Amino acid sequence: MALSYQSFLDVATERMDKSVDLFAHDIRGIRTGRANTGLIENIRVDYYGSPTPLSQIGNISVLEARTLFVKPFDPSTASAIEKAISSADLGLSAVADGGGVRVSVPHLSEDQRNKMVSRLKTMSEDAKVAMRNIRRDFIKDVETSEKDKDSDVNLTEDDVKSAKSNIQDLLKKHESRLEELLKEKSADILEN
Repeated sequence: MALSYQSFLDVATERMDKSVDLFAHDIRGIRTGRANTGLIENIRVDYYGSPTPLSQIGNISVLEARTLFVKPFDPSTASAIEKAISSADLGLSAVADGGGVRVSVPHLSEDQRNKMVSRLKTMSEDAKVAMRNIRRDFIKDVETSEKDKDSDVNLTEDDVKSAKSNIQDLLKKHESRLEELLKEKSADILEN
């Protein structure tokens, strides 16, 4: 049974979805001036000799607009958590406080806000490059399948043209999703 280029398109769609999801996940860790559990949940803490994400060794909650609180499952790890947050180079101040760690999120200066937005744009561009590489690989696979008559996928010249058009549409759709995420996060950073 001959397959269509749809199987290639499904793989490309999945890979592009992952690129957008990874970008969305990564930007959660960028400061906006407000307390957000995503700022610190992936900070690695030395937990009995093993670097462990903070979200796996304690509960993180928002106390106030600019304050987070980490309640470790094991209270003896509070000092390690405090140290990890302070050394994470996020500009946050952490203080051990009654069996947990209180994390203050200071206001961002205008210069810091602009740097954060610039960093976001760089991350967005990296994600776009990754998706363009997925498009390039897809086109290469489709063209190879057209030329290889022993392949499980038998494509005509019209199929290849249609596939190229579909992958371009898919890329535009995913790039616009990236742009929306970038716009939302940039606005969030600049307004606080």
